[in-house]
Amino acid sequence: MNAGINLGGTYGGGGVGVGGSFEVGIHDFISVGGQADFVTWNYGWTGYKWKYNFLTIAARGSYHFGKHFLTMDNLDLYAGPSLGYRVSSYKSPDGFGGIYSDSYGSGVFFGVFTGARYYFNPGMGVFAEVGHNASPFKAGITFKF
Repeated sequence: MNAGINLGGTYGGGGVGVGGSFEVGIHDFISVGGQADFVTWNYGWTGYKWKYNFLTIAARGSYHFGKHFLTMDNLDLYAGPSLGYRVSSYKSPDGFGGIYSDSYGSGVFFGVFTGARYYFNPGMGVFAEVGHNASPFKAGITFKF
């Protein structure tokens, strides 16, 4: 189970958010699970501020590379796809839509990610993920049950 902070926004915007994911091993090298992430970012100048919110709920799967070439039991390298639904919302400044009036729309979401988990002890550690997922970079704590 992962819980962390999302850095970098959806569709190239800045932003920050929170998210969590879980996976269950179905084979020595393969796990499946789900994720939920919320990312928000603002754009503004001279008193006007546009706000974008994205909520992503997706299934995910990972292939764990570490068992192939690592002898460190406390390091887990993985990569995989995610597939789900993204809810997008948008708020513009009062009386001004301008060119930033697109909420990007809600719809099917497809992502890919690669990551690493480092365990300080058998049940707890840290993780980091990069890729085209709910955000370009995610980091936080991880728990192993």
